Amino acid sequence: MYILFFVCVLGVISTIPLHFLSVEHLKLREKYGKKKGTKIGEILGLISGWGFFNFWMGIWASPQPRFTVPVLQNLSISLPFIDFSVPLLHLATCILFLTPGALLAINGVKKTTLRVAETHRTERIVTEGAYSIVRHPQYLGGLLAHVGISFLLSARHSLLFTPLMVVLVFLISRKEEEELVREFGKEYEDYKEKVPMLTPRL
Repeated sequence: MYILFFVCVLGVISTIPLHFLSVEHLKLREKYGKKKGTKIGEILGLISGWGFFNFWMGIWASPQPRFTVPVLQNLSISLPFIDFSVPLLHLATCILFLTPGALLAINGVKKTTLRVAETHRTERIVTEGAYSIVRHPQYLGGLLAHVGISFLLSARHSLLFTPLMVVLVFLISRKEEEELVREFGKEYEDYKEKVPMLTPRL
């Protein structure tokens, strides 16, 4: 009944090996030469990055059971012209998570450029802006947005998928950092000492 949801979950998971391979910049250059290895890494990064994101959106939007928090559930907002209503509490929760998530993700892309975000390949360590808060602002932003959109759409399976999404994002972040340490050495190690991975310090 919920086959599209599970297809999207499998799609997200299936992009992880490609993502891991795309960030192995040094290995790809050693194996294929600098120019070809870099190009292969960028292509794998584009495929895995956009695949991951598109399947993630599919998890939010796919047909699945709807839930309602049993507080103020009779208060809702209906959108004109389309058959869609959202409980006010869900909308408030969405705004609470989606706003900082979007700000973090957008700031992260602005600081590194869209090309770096798409290809998972950078020429320098970025430490300012959102990168001074967490080492992976785009991933943290994505997780916050995931919770917000799950509430907006009242998507039960999507919300229940959150812990697995956290694990996948952690594995991706750790793999990227292993490769960044290989590429940038002490510079990235020092950055890791100062800034947390995904949980901002209070």
